[in-house]
Amino acid sequence: MLLMVSMNSFLVRLIDIAAALLGLILTAPIMLVVFIIGYFDTGSPIFKQLRVGKNKKPFTLIKFRTMSVDTKSVASHLACTTSITKLGGFLRKTKIDELPQLINVLKGEMSIVGPRPCLFNQQQLIEARDLRSVFDVLPGITGLAQVNDIDMSTPELLAEWDQRMIEAFALVDYFRYILMTILGKGSGDRVK
Repeated sequence: MLLMVSMNSFLVRLIDIAAALLGLILTAPIMLVVFIIGYFDTGSPIFKQLRVGKNKKPFTLIKFRTMSVDTKSVASHLACTTSITKLGGFLRKTKIDELPQLINVLKGEMSIVGPRPCLFNQQQLIEARDLRSVFDVLPGITGLAQVNDIDMSTPELLAEWDQRMIEAFALVDYFRYILMTILGKGSGDRVK
């Protein structure tokens, strides 16, 4: 069983690397355009934020900025909708804001599929995930909870769905969650 889990993890890591490289190459023109428009939109098109990674190790998540520069560093569901820029609304809806996270995947800080990484100040979610061993895996860009519209505004429910995904994970799920995300399933993190 341990060998199977180890081989599955190795295979997922290889697929992560290949998919992230391919994704970065294919979306480079889109990301360049978003970067330029984002520069004129906020003056700072890239957003970096410290997040909780595997084994609760901190890492810097990279995204396209969707909120004004002066927005407080809180979970999206605690931010105000007036903070979202016009470009940011489009980026969130299309999930293009997530593309720079492919760099996090290449660096080994994230997987394409896994539980969404939370902030260190989201104590209720951290505790719920600790109880369910969610931090034993790499966080991801998308996953079971995200394609089912479950976000960080419901920490206990999110942790339950994260655990469900981890325990039942099969390679076919990896591709299914990616496809569901590309096809627009899930609405992303809520903003109040």
